[in-house]
Amino acid sequence: MTSAADADRADTDLVTRLTGLVDALRAHGLRIGTGETVDAARAVEALGLADRELLREGLAATLLHGAGGRPVFDAVFELYFPSRVGLPDGDGDGGDADREALRARLAEALAANDTAALARLAVEAVDGFGGYGGSPGSDGWSSYQTLDRLRPQTLLARVRDEVRGRDGSGSFADRLLEDEIRRRIEEFRRLVAAEARRRAAERRGRDEIARRALAPTADRVDFLLAGKDRLAEMRRTVQPLARKLATRLAARRRRAARGTIDLRRTLRGSLSTGGVPVKPVLRRRRPARPELVLLCDVSGSVAGFSDFTMLLVQALHDQFSKVRVFAFVNRVDEVTGLLVHGAADPEGLNARIRAEARLTAWHDSSDYGAALGEFTDRYADAVGPRTTVFVLGDARTNMADPNLPAVRDLTRRTRRVHWLNPEPRTLWGTGDSAAPAYAELVDMRECRNVRQLDALVGRLLPV
Repeated sequence: MTSAADADRADTDLVTRLTGLVDALRAHGLRIGTGETVDAARAVEALGLADRELLREGLAATLLHGAGGRPVFDAVFELYFPSRVGLPDGDGDGGDADREALRARLAEALAANDTAALARLAVEAVDGFGGYGGSPGSDGWSSYQTLDRLRPQTLLARVRDEVRGRDGSGSFADRLLEDEIRRRIEEFRRLVAAEARRRAAERRGRDEIARRALAPTADRVDFLLAGKDRLAEMRRTVQPLARKLATRLAARRRRAARGTIDLRRTLRGSLSTGGVPVKPVLRRRRPARPELVLLCDVSGSVAGFSDFTMLLVQALHDQFSKVRVFAFVNRVDEVTGLLVHGAADPEGLNARIRAEARLTAWHDSSDYGAALGEFTDRYADAVGPRTTVFVLGDARTNMADPNLPAVRDLTRRTRRVHWLNPEPRTLWGTGDSAAPAYAELVDMRECRNVRQLDALVGRLLPV
């Protein structure tokens, strides 16, 4: 029989779990207010804890505003409302024989798409191959170590042949089958990571693991630190982000078109009312869409930031009378035409630019001074009084001359020059960075991730 004290402890633990879940989601950038938290508490009260998946969906429905935060929510939910506690039964010695037997069972589960078996195998894999540390106080669990020893990605051909032997398929169907098997392997990898985090959370605390061990959402990943998979995920957000920014720009343009008050005409019109200005007269702006030029460093790790921004601006091209895009390493070349193909193949944009544009001279290192000087000489017709220029790059010159006179010339001939720098502001001026010198001449802003880019583009783009 449950005592009142036990019930109170259970209620307190449930409240702690729910508030910890909300705090962890907020720490990862999800906007969750008091109202959503109250709704989540009511959902827990109504749904109960018996059906964990039903509880998961109820909390997701009350706390999330869109599908973008769902991966983070699922990972955090696994920590605060785990499917199990403690370690599974078994010796978990993780020998070679056990590894081969587990790989064989994993191949069967992948071929059959048996999600329940995959979940069980993830638990066994972490138990057998994920442990590290030599003492109770230092023991831990590593999904990386588990997957490195088990190597599920090498099972692709084995699983494909097994499924093909059952069903038979052609070459086109084989490609679709391989994509499906990769998806199943990725799901198994996710299950292994969730199990390792769950065990680590029991030892080190849910809050710490939620804060340190979860990957941030795509819009909070630094451009310079993003791997190939995260960059691909970011590129998939270009079109939705562009639609949102286009709506925002259109609203700004409507407000700007109303113009400012014409004081002289307003006072003249107020003579009929005894000098009381009843109806303000506005100076109407002539509807003229601005021109936009992008100067993009596509060298090294900066390339991911540049091509994402290029794709975003290309998606917004209807908002401007003219958009021209130039890429550079130590030479500059126009790539506006390549963006048409880049919109259809965003992941191959940078490769197309590097292959078809002339961006380097006698070396492959970035040289901002040479590139900016060449732009002002060769492409003087690209800028004018209605042109806003965005420079994208980290301003690292490899100790070459930054060519500040070229930047001064550019600022004189254009409406505005903005520089978006993907490096943290704390690194500006360190090593070969000429960011402080450029920042004295142009408006330089830190732009490290999609969230910052969204805010800056929405605020800085001309109307």
